[in-house]
Amino acid sequence: MPHWRTEQRPRVSVAILAKAPLAGFAKTRLIPHLGAEGAAALQRWLLQRTLTTALTADIGPVTLWCTPDAGHPDFAMCRTFGPLALRQQPDGDLGKRMQAAIAGSDTLAGTLVVGTDCPVLAPGLLRQAASVLADHDATVVPAEDGGYVLIGMREASARVFTDVDWSTTRVMAQTRARLAETGWRWKEFEPLWDVDRSEDLERLIEYFPSSMNKAKA
Repeated sequence: MPHWRTEQRPRVSVAILAKAPLAGFAKTRLIPHLGAEGAAALQRWLLQRTLTTALTADIGPVTLWCTPDAGHPDFAMCRTFGPLALRQQPDGDLGKRMQAAIAGSDTLAGTLVVGTDCPVLAPGLLRQAASVLADHDATVVPAEDGGYVLIGMREASARVFTDVDWSTTRVMAQTRARLAETGWRWKEFEPLWDVDRSEDLERLIEYFPSSMNKAKA
């Protein structure tokens, strides 16, 4: 199979929204099960895995949108993984932050926005999602919990991110409604699972034992 870059396709940027792996700040819903330090260690593992996936996909420039501070040492260390831009997440809810990431992109073919909670997100899926933007306005990878793990757009749309009940099971359904309201054509992929709740930890252990070793170290 020819490499993505050899096909001369337009470059699609990847924006990763990431929390710094700070104890008491990252993966707070998992603190009762892992402790504050363990939850932060898991966030560090997820951050590095997501970054590696994005760089390996090699579909376009990768930007790490950081919170609370782009100057955190873990974000600086991420630069050693490959070509990477660091930017501060703006204030506002998740929708406003995702919209800002898309609006701040300079790739005309579009932008994929991901978080760091989905360890099974693969480079091949990022390539497929990027290719969808050649003839669709948007693309989405739903999450099994009712949200989504990836959204891609050729251009930013405030409407798609408005009146969405973030961090609830209604996110994907509401996003479909907003996309329909815009009149956009979009494609969805099969849902993936992410690590956000205590019940997700057993699956994480099954698929990625090393992740929990780090969280318990």
